[in-house]
Amino acid sequence: MSTHLLNRSTFGDPSNSGNLMTIEEAISLLNEWVPNEKLRLHMKQVAANMKAWAIEKESANEQTALKWELAGLLHDADWEKYPDDHCRIIIEELERRNIDPDVIHCIASHGPKVFGVEPVSKMDKMIYAIDELSGFIHAAALIRPTLYEGLEVKSVLKRLKTPSFAAQVNRDDITDALSRINLQLEDLIQFIISHQKDVS
Repeated sequence: MSTHLLNRSTFGDPSNSGNLMTIEEAISLLNEWVPNEKLRLHMKQVAANMKAWAIEKESANEQTALKWELAGLLHDADWEKYPDDHCRIIIEELERRNIDPDVIHCIASHGPKVFGVEPVSKMDKMIYAIDELSGFIHAAALIRPTLYEGLEVKSVLKRLKTPSFAAQVNRDDITDALSRINLQLEDLIQFIISHQKDVS
């Protein structure tokens, strides 16, 4: 696993707390920075899962749910254009735009072994848990003629135990992330299937 250590643990200015871009602005940035439709879909799926979790599981208000959604939507925004500087570029862009530091820290911590930033808040921990699993579940759906329709948790679990399937997905990261939030793998898989199946 290649690392892109950020070598810092604080992001953004606390005085910008509550400053958020709109979803339209975030989508515009994605369209500008991410030509790859599959990668854009991944970020939209993570965003949908994050927003749904915030509302359904954390009783988040509209502003907080938007923070969770934006973190999901932008977490890989620089991955395609700036692979060697992944995460650093989007963080600097959001800092330049005076975005809420909670969103920036969440993005910085979505791969603690890669970026060297530990997930602290529930939002940080959930993006870490959702990110890899979301992509894996989508890969499992794509090989089925009916895609998400009828996709069962046990089928996803079986494929997770097959190292050659979606080999780029780090199973250890999924295990580590789940251990930080005291959540059963089966429950998160079901949640993700339910909330990303209709994202386009």
